[in-house]
Amino acid sequence: MKTILNIIWLFLSGFWLFLGYVLAGALLCITIIGIPFGIASFRIAVYALWPFGYTSVERRDAGAPSCIGNVLWLILAGWWLALSHVVTGIALCVTIIGIPFGIANFKLIPLSLMPLGREIVPTNQPFASR
Repeated sequence: MKTILNIIWLFLSGFWLFLGYVLAGALLCITIIGIPFGIASFRIAVYALWPFGYTSVERRDAGAPSCIGNVLWLILAGWWLALSHVVTGIALCVTIIGIPFGIANFKLIPLSLMPLGREIVPTNQPFASR
C-alpha cells in the first residue's frame, strides 16, 4: 500500500516539492556556511519525493547549534518551502482522493520549517535515533 501511495504522491506533488528542495539546497550550498543547510535540504528532498513509509523523529543529541541553525534556516529557506506545502496541501484537499495527500503535505510543514535536529527513519523503527 505504501508503494501505491508513494507513486500517486510522486505524480500529484512529490516531484515538484523534490525540485523545490533541490533548488533550495543548491542555492544554500553556494557558500561554505550554507552547506549544512543545503545537505538538510537534500535530505528532505528525498523524503518529500517518497514520504510514505518514513517519518521524522527528533534527535536526542541535537543541541543549541541546531536551534540556532533552525532560526537561520527559517529565514533563508524554510518559510517559502513551508508555503509550498501549504499551497500544495490546499490544492490537493479540493478533491476527495487528494485529501490524504493534502494531509501528508501538512505533516511535512514542521519539518520544512525546522529540519535541523531531526532525523528521517522508516516507520517500522520510529525510535531509532542515532
